[in-house]
Amino acid sequence: MAEKKAFVLRINPEIIKQLEKWAADDFRSVNGQIEFLLQKALQDAGRMKKNK
Repeated sequence: MAEKKAFVLRINPEIIKQLEKWAADDFRSVNGQIEFLLQKALQDAGRMKKNK
């Protein structure tokens, strides 16, 4: 598994509330959900190769 880097994220309380619900719906942690969404956004923007 690749090494992960920790960092502080300041986020609007309403956004985190919605992310927590979405993550629970997808059986992910909030951290996992944020990472999933960032990876998808990078792939959609053509900045990262899609996983096969």
